[in-house]
Amino acid sequence: MQTFNIPLTIAWLLLVVCPLSVAAESIEVKRISFAAGTSSATVKGSITGDKIVDYKLGAKAGQKISVTFQTSSGSNYFNLMAPGETEVAFFNGSNEGNRYEGNLPKTGDYTVRVYLMRSAARRNEKANYTLTVGISGSAARAEHRGDAKVAGTPYHATGNVPCAMKPEQPTGSCHFGVTREGNGTGTVTVTRPDGHTRMIFFKQGKATGYDKSQADSGQFSAKQQGDLSIIRIGQERYEIPDAVIFGG
Repeated sequence: MQTFNIPLTIAWLLLVVCPLSVAAESIEVKRISFAAGTSSATVKGSITGDKIVDYKLGAKAGQKISVTFQTSSGSNYFNLMAPGETEVAFFNGSNEGNRYEGNLPKTGDYTVRVYLMRSAARRNEKANYTLTVGISGSAARAEHRGDAKVAGTPYHATGNVPCAMKPEQPTGSCHFGVTREGNGTGTVTVTRPDGHTRMIFFKQGKATGYDKSQADSGQFSAKQQGDLSIIRIGQERYEIPDAVIFGG
């Protein structure tokens, strides 16, 4: 077990480009399953107005997911949400496009949410779409390397990293947990002072993005300073040492 102790606002998108905030009864939930001997599936569907469709599929930490989305409407997108999440997405199609491929940080049911942007939903527009989802690979290599989990957590290491939520604030300390996939690839989950978590994704030692929600417009940037990754998300700042993501 490894523990690191290191010295010590998000803007809303304009309503015209935000998906509708809807009650649970407006969401249709469907499960995606793969035919025997296959590792992908394609589904076709349509949505009208403020309807949302959540596609659920199970996967293990360290496996790779690929999602391709084709649609008849320029206002129709998909988001990806980790197990247990109902609103916060780690991939937001309206900002990042109609294709995603990446390793998964947790084991459980992932959600592919299909929706129309608010302006299109208000006009009661309709979209026809084709969604292709694939899962490949085996469970996280880190577990086979003997990179043990911290007891009672899903993380390979926990500790604290320097953080600040606003430029004028002095640097404080935020708790983190990291899941490693090997070779500097993995996810660092930071708990902010308000109790909410922020997932920061790394690939081969470089910070590549974060769990952008539907209402989160924080600009992402990352730079290397010695053995630290200095990460900014909107007004937030995090300093994550290489040892967190690489181990050692």
